[in-house]
Amino acid sequence: MPRFSARWVVLLVLILLVGAFFYCEYLIYFPTILKCAWPKISHARGGGEGIDGRPLDSTSVRAMVLSDTHLLGAVGGHWFDKLRREWQMERAFQTALWLLKPEIVFILGDIFDEGKWSSQKHWEDDVRRFRRMFRHSAETELVVLVGNHDIGFHYEMDWFKLQRFEKVFNASSTRIVTKKGVNFLLVNSVALHGDGCPICQSVEKELIKLSRDLNCSLQNSGSCEGSQTYPPTPPIMLQHYPLFRVSDAGCTGRDAAPPEERHLLFREKYDVLSKEASQRLLQWFKPRLILSGHTHSGCEVLHDNKYPEISVPSFSWRNRNNPSFILASVSPGSFAMSKCFLPEESTVIGVYCSAGGCLLLLLLAHCVWMKGLLQCLSLLGKHKSL
Repeated sequence: MPRFSARWVVLLVLILLVGAFFYCEYLIYFPTILKCAWPKISHARGGGEGIDGRPLDSTSVRAMVLSDTHLLGAVGGHWFDKLRREWQMERAFQTALWLLKPEIVFILGDIFDEGKWSSQKHWEDDVRRFRRMFRHSAETELVVLVGNHDIGFHYEMDWFKLQRFEKVFNASSTRIVTKKGVNFLLVNSVALHGDGCPICQSVEKELIKLSRDLNCSLQNSGSCEGSQTYPPTPPIMLQHYPLFRVSDAGCTGRDAAPPEERHLLFREKYDVLSKEASQRLLQWFKPRLILSGHTHSGCEVLHDNKYPEISVPSFSWRNRNNPSFILASVSPGSFAMSKCFLPEESTVIGVYCSAGGCLLLLLLAHCVWMKGLLQCLSLLGKHKSL
């Protein structure tokens, strides 16, 4: 009888440990992300039919937008912190791809945490880990924007870091991506200080050209010979830094900044773009939607009473307890957005703590049954004295 009961205790312990691990590291992502769905745009912001007469949902682009993954580097990243956070992001991303099947995925900068100072060897290791975590099929396009942690703040960035980033992702940091008649404008917001630095001048020159090309396409003007032709629709603008706002005081929701931080004033050119740079972008492109990152918290802002901006929270547990991403259904004339929350880190910790508590109770019950309460307590007292 004692041998039989001991075997059952060992079996129950194994089931408890394996079950908790499998649930927290694999299964928890499925019921959480299954709650998310692509928003319908048939009655949103214009509604109606697409340009070819089909319902808007049949012609829309399914875009998944996330931000601030901050893959830890060799200098400041502890190995367990790397393992924990990167596993969380990998499982969340791969589960979302499998369940939601987006056509295009945008990551709004700060892909890496130490790109601004990493050596070539450490950079290559970070890139290898990123490609493993965010692997995807040929049916999904992955578009990555540059952030201050990827190439440094304005005073740290240089051509080497910028070109290293662009070479890895095989694209310019400032460009237009067109899909199903929708223009997605990608902006290198780190280079918008307006102080005449060489990279700033290059980026602003490219933005002016893109603005001219887009405006010519919208106006269908015959005086725009030699310009690049784009679908005649205002762009969705994506960048790392938010446009200028005083603070997050007006931001609400479960993913907004903590109440004690919402009234902290933002610093121009550090927390947000300057007023001047923000106004130039709005005047040049008149975007129908702006998507940004950097603050690690969610926020919705309306600029000049007509340009909506959504700040996308961080995708990593390292930056917030409740990461999330955006699901966007976008057609040439309309769009709809919804937010998809990932499992909270506190929930996973709570499950592990509950499993540990159950394990202790199970072992104590076994000890009481086999040896009696007094003997178990005496064994516990001897263990404490040691």
